[in-house]
Amino acid sequence: MRDLLLGREPKDFDVATDARPEEVRQVFRNCRLIGRRFRLAHVFFGSEIVEVATFRKMAVGTEDEDSQTEGGMILRDNVYGTIEEDALRRDFTVNALYYNIADFSVIDYSTGMRDLQEGVLRLLGPPEVRFREDPVRMLRAVRFAAKLGFKIDPEVERSLVELGYLLRDVPSARLFEEVLKLFLYGFGVESFEKLRHYDLFRRLFPDTEEALAHEEAEFPITFVYHGLRNTDARVREGKSVTPFFLFAVLLWEPVRQRAAELEEEGQDAFPAMEQASFEIVTAEVGRVALPKRFSLPMREVWMLQHRFLQRGGRRPFRLLQHPRFRAAFDFLLLRAQSGEVDEALADWWARFQEADTGSRERLIGEAASGGDAPRSKRRRRRGGRGRRARSEGSPPAAEPAPQ
Repeated sequence: MRDLLLGREPKDFDVATDARPEEVRQVFRNCRLIGRRFRLAHVFFGSEIVEVATFRKMAVGTEDEDSQTEGGMILRDNVYGTIEEDALRRDFTVNALYYNIADFSVIDYSTGMRDLQEGVLRLLGPPEVRFREDPVRMLRAVRFAAKLGFKIDPEVERSLVELGYLLRDVPSARLFEEVLKLFLYGFGVESFEKLRHYDLFRRLFPDTEEALAHEEAEFPITFVYHGLRNTDARVREGKSVTPFFLFAVLLWEPVRQRAAELEEEGQDAFPAMEQASFEIVTAEVGRVALPKRFSLPMREVWMLQHRFLQRGGRRPFRLLQHPRFRAAFDFLLLRAQSGEVDEALADWWARFQEADTGSRERLIGEAASGGDAPRSKRRRRRGGRGRRARSEGSPPAAEPAPQ
């Protein structure tokens, strides 16, 4: 309902009813019940799924008091109620609008229509109570504000900063899903800026936040901005995006900096990168779950970066045949765009891919003779932010790189 009123095309339609999930299943044979914390009915129509939810009400004051922790977090949300009770237990006023198919009217039990017209994101009820019930609502507030371009109510803003620590109690698998919604739907840069503004990014990626808090050669680190801008551009162009590349971008700075520390201690580049990636990923999956189907290719992309420097003999030909070459090369392009490596290196590999066999041999010869060697340079940074980026403004543009 919210997206339709804003003139946007909804990605799906949800149905709310007074019928219990079991009753929905009796009506539709092509139905499956899912969820324990929040029981839902999925009705299948070919490849489409219509999600059917039963009207609920707050569990407080009911016989199901153990549905909440002592801190107020909701463990189960299966106490059924009326449509009005259902509206008042939702998170934001703009999400508590109902379309009545009987008379084609919009039902608003709060200030949803007014807030929608004014572009304000406001919680239903006291922010501290609602965030304690479900801390993920803090991430949803950032996501909706970034996606819709809404202002966040000042009272909600204060609670975002004060209650961010509650995210530590959210299951890591659920946070993984929220991270994908924040960064893989075309508004990743805005989400990133707002998360840092409200001090929530460090709750999800503390090692990355620590790495971004510092400058190198008097320039702020902008690699994450470049990566997210490219991802947003790909989404707008209808191109595919993948979680492993996103997490490779989000975790690269702490991995790179840790690998540099290990090299200073005497380790060679390859084992240093291997150990650094293991340490950072192990720490991160304790906060935001990252399935192995994504973490393994992500680490491959990192490990291939040092091989781009090895351009002698048959090594470039072998690297070109690696199944992760394209993703690793796109990652190299981002590093060049952010000033971490010389653009000449990325340009050499771009020409090597397009060249015929004879031209490739000449390029290898040039690299071996030093005629096309990347210059040693300090890390260039343009248009970056300080430790905590504000939501106003935008980072410099960068051409989207395929992933």
